[in-house]
Amino acid sequence: MAATTGTTPSAHPERPGRSDGVCSEFTVFTKIKPGHADALREDLARIAGVENREALHQIGTLHDARHVIFDNDTQFMFASVFDGSWDTYIDDFGKTVVGANFDKIFAHSEGFPGVSDPGVKDWFVAHQAPAGVFVSSYPDLTVQQIWKDQRVDEAFQEVLDTPEFRAALKSPANADLVATPAFQKLLEEAAA
Repeated sequence: MAATTGTTPSAHPERPGRSDGVCSEFTVFTKIKPGHADALREDLARIAGVENREALHQIGTLHDARHVIFDNDTQFMFASVFDGSWDTYIDDFGKTVVGANFDKIFAHSEGFPGVSDPGVKDWFVAHQAPAGVFVSSYPDLTVQQIWKDQRVDEAFQEVLDTPEFRAALKSPANADLVATPAFQKLLEEAAA
């Protein structure tokens, strides 16, 4: 695996952030408006619902995201890992309920112009701090590929549990296929 150690810029050199394979990181640090930390916590609790997860599924490029309030309720961090270009990532959020959630969340940060403001990308860049090191456990897998792998695994596991599959494994007609190293590896991986 080729880990990023601070030498590989994102796909857009004008945008901060590190990449490892298809995965890129995005970390923003902001100052919380005085007296807004509790309201920010309440808004963060509200966005953790099913509606937000459905929007993230619609976007289909976000691996994970974190929101952290720190430094005696004066600082806020948003960090995420995503596929694709930085600009597309920011644009995609604005097209779903996630954009409205970003407006709620970052409205507690000093100077946030709003997701629909033409200067929002510049604001994010001004508050973004690229990771010194960014490493992904699966640098060659996009969110879409991971979801497909999950669907295939679920379907395969269902097949493995059927009497028909167990009978097919014992059938002399399938002996050559079952004996291949590839099929044996598949069965070993399924059992793990």
